[in-house]
Amino acid sequence: MSEHVNLQAIARLVPQGSRVLDLGCGDGALLAHLQEQRGCSGYGVELADANVQACVKRGVNVIQLNLDEGLAMFADQSFDVVLQIDTLQHLRNAEVMLRETVRVGRVGILAFPNFAHWPNRLSVLQGRMPVTRRLPYQWYDTPNIRVGTFTDFAHLAAQNQLKVLDSFGLQDGQEVRAWPNLMAGTSVFKLQRL
Repeated sequence: MSEHVNLQAIARLVPQGSRVLDLGCGDGALLAHLQEQRGCSGYGVELADANVQACVKRGVNVIQLNLDEGLAMFADQSFDVVLQIDTLQHLRNAEVMLRETVRVGRVGILAFPNFAHWPNRLSVLQGRMPVTRRLPYQWYDTPNIRVGTFTDFAHLAAQNQLKVLDSFGLQDGQEVRAWPNLMAGTSVFKLQRL
């Protein structure tokens, strides 16, 4: 998630001093922020060489790993919080990684583009795939393997017997709690195993 205001909104969900695993951590900006501002510790997991190097430059501990291969190297409940920020839509087996997130962490926090946001719906009604700040790619060059909605994820969490501790949308760094499926470009869920 590149928007600084969204990064801060997500960071507020992570308790002070937590041990954090950030799956698909990108350049390590969120984990570095959590270390500096919230006294957290932990690791990022990233595949791309350039991002791994950026993490190292930021002083973020990073493990180079393909998330589609799973998290078998981590024991149950070995982290307080496991983050998946803009990662779920890139994974081949998102449901398995969702279960792994709450196995490895006491709490999982996920954020992903909400395909049901009203500008996206308008684009589809006009016969075109949406291109927005939140979904900036054309249909033919997107790194996203799938698209999902706020409501889709709520159903997936229930199907996997996960307890949703909090859920809301984010739009321009502001929490959207009224009609987040329609009014927010980003879906955010905080959850744990039942």
